[in-house]
Amino acid sequence: MTHPLPTPAHPFKIGTRGSPLALWQAHEVRRCLMAAHDLAVEAFEVVVIKVTGDLVQDRALKEIGGKGLFTREIEDALLVGGIDIAVHSMKDMPTLQPDGLWLDCYLPRQDVRDGFVAVGGGGFMDLPQGAVVGSSSLRRRAQLLHRRPDLHLVEFRGNVQTRIKKLRDGVAAATFLAMAGLNRLGMSEVARPVEVTEMLPAIAQGAIGVERRQNDPRAEAMLDAIHHIPTGQRLAAERGLLARLDGSCETPIAGLAVLDGDQLWLRGEILRPDGSQVITGEIRGGVAQGVEMGQALADDLLGRAGPGFFT
Repeated sequence: MTHPLPTPAHPFKIGTRGSPLALWQAHEVRRCLMAAHDLAVEAFEVVVIKVTGDLVQDRALKEIGGKGLFTREIEDALLVGGIDIAVHSMKDMPTLQPDGLWLDCYLPRQDVRDGFVAVGGGGFMDLPQGAVVGSSSLRRRAQLLHRRPDLHLVEFRGNVQTRIKKLRDGVAAATFLAMAGLNRLGMSEVARPVEVTEMLPAIAQGAIGVERRQNDPRAEAMLDAIHHIPTGQRLAAERGLLARLDGSCETPIAGLAVLDGDQLWLRGEILRPDGSQVITGEIRGGVAQGVEMGQALADDLLGRAGPGFFT
C-alpha cells in the first residue's frame, strides 16, 4: 500500500467496548490486519472506551436511547482522532453513521442463530407454565411471547458472563444469547442453538464491522485487505430492510439474508411488542440489488401491517 504502515512507535489504534466479547472482536480485527499487512502486534493499540449502554445496566435500552448507546462514545473518539478505527458488533449498529464516518469493512460472519440458555437445560417449549425468562431484546421477547404467551419476561442486560451469573443466581430460569458470541468466547456448550426457521435472528447478528473516518485513506486501504465481501453483501440487504423499517430498540424486527451464488434470499419479520401478531415475508433477487430488495421487503411488511402496528 502507498500509505505508511503503523509501527510500534506510532501504533494503529483500535477502539472497542470493554466486555470480554468486544475485546475478542477487537483482537480478531488486529489479528487479521497483522496477517494481511505482515505487522507485529506492537504496531497496534487496543483502546477500551466506556459507552453509556454498558454503564447504565438497570434500565431498558429503549428508555435511555437505543442502539447508539453502544457506539456514540467510540464514534466520538474516532471523529476527533483518538482512535484510527472502531470495532462493533453489527447488530448493535444504527443504520446511519455520523457525518465523516464510514462503515464498509466486515469480517466473515459467524453463526447467526440465537442460543437458548436454561438452568435445567432444554428448549423454551420445555419451560414450565409461567417460568421467568430474562431478555433485553424486544425482538426475542416478542418472538418468545408469540410462541409462549404464558411466560413471564424480565429485563436482562449485561455481557455474556453477567447474564449467565444472573441465571445461576436465580434471577430467571432462562435467557437468550447469540451463538456467535458464545462460539467466539468458547462457551457454546451453555446454550441450545435455536434454528432460524424457529426464530429469525436480529439484523446483522453474528457479524463484526469496522468503522473508519471517511478522510483516512490509510485506514481505508488497510481495512480493504480484510473485508469479507459475502458478509457485506448479506448485510447490505438486511440493513436496507432495517433502515426502511426505521428499526430501533423500540421495534421488534428480525431478518436474514442468505447467498446462493449471485442470488440472494432475504427473509424479514416484524412483530407486535407483545407477540400477539407476526408478519413475515421474503424476497429473492440478484446480489447487486440487495439494498433495493431490503427496501422492497420492508415496504411489503409495512403495507400488510398497517398504521399503529408497533404501538
